[in-house]
Amino acid sequence: MNIKNLLAAIAVGVSSLTIAGHSEAADKKVVIGYQTDALPSSVAIANGEYAKATGYDIDFRRFNSGAEIFAAIASGDVEVGYVGSSPFAAAASRGLDIKAFYLSSISGIDEALVVRNGSGIETLNDLKGKKLAAAPVSTDHYQLLALIKSLGLSEKDVQVFAIPQPEIVASYNRGDIDGGFVWDPALTELKKNGKVLVTSKEVADKGAPTFSAWVATSKFAKDSPEFLKGFATVTNKYYASFTADKAAWGPESDNAKALAKLLGGTPEQQAAALKNLTLLTPDAQASNAWLGGGESAGAAKILKDTASFLKEQGKVSEVLPNYGAFVTAEALATATN
Repeated sequence: MNIKNLLAAIAVGVSSLTIAGHSEAADKKVVIGYQTDALPSSVAIANGEYAKATGYDIDFRRFNSGAEIFAAIASGDVEVGYVGSSPFAAAASRGLDIKAFYLSSISGIDEALVVRNGSGIETLNDLKGKKLAAAPVSTDHYQLLALIKSLGLSEKDVQVFAIPQPEIVASYNRGDIDGGFVWDPALTELKKNGKVLVTSKEVADKGAPTFSAWVATSKFAKDSPEFLKGFATVTNKYYASFTADKAAWGPESDNAKALAKLLGGTPEQQAAALKNLTLLTPDAQASNAWLGGGESAGAAKILKDTASFLKEQGKVSEVLPNYGAFVTAEALATATN
């Protein structure tokens, strides 16, 4: 082979390698839906660490609710998303093939029913005849309905409006509704002219526990286990930092500033919202009490109980025999703590 042909062959080879490299990089793409909840791990969205750690080209898209994220998953636009257990139970009951692989938080004081000053509501006994709101098919909507039922009331006794959080804030400020079951940033906004009547944790203690989780389509979970492992590892890192180093998450911290830039509000509001979270350690999440154990997993039981309640309310038409197929501890079991 003469030198001219040799150079040509090398050029073809290099070109082929370049094309193959670009093809491989193009294959490692994922669209992820997130919400405005303040989470330690959201800093990794803001600074790009999820992409760096996993090697994936990640398109993060912001949504107003878990119901919107599940609609995007069902349409094929999103492969991984951050959702609450109520829309999760509804989506699973309707046949969407998804798996929770990381629990972001469980029922705490980061979600609550706030009642407006001047509404005439001082205690839970004052809810009859009032107008309340929550985001459609959200954990807040589920807990609001469960709370009303626990008081021996129905939606005939209490008007419940299922509307997006921005509309809840606007309606509340106009005086059109008496209260809203919400999460931040709406929670902070409503408290400016009202008070917390009951928290998500208190409703959970009454028998309606919830959780928020990162879910993936079953196909993506099967095809990309290393991504979920890397995602869980990064999330573990930020949760561990938040637990061990409170000063690094205060109102003046870079972390709080990053959250405010990504999610809105002020660093002070984000730092305050983080304090309201109820978090689980990776080991606790991977145990049978939550994501491990298949059908007997705690998260699977919550999904089934939630689905049963939603069916009673006419929100879903079917409750599956069990929800073990919708939770997995695999990513957490292989992730680095």
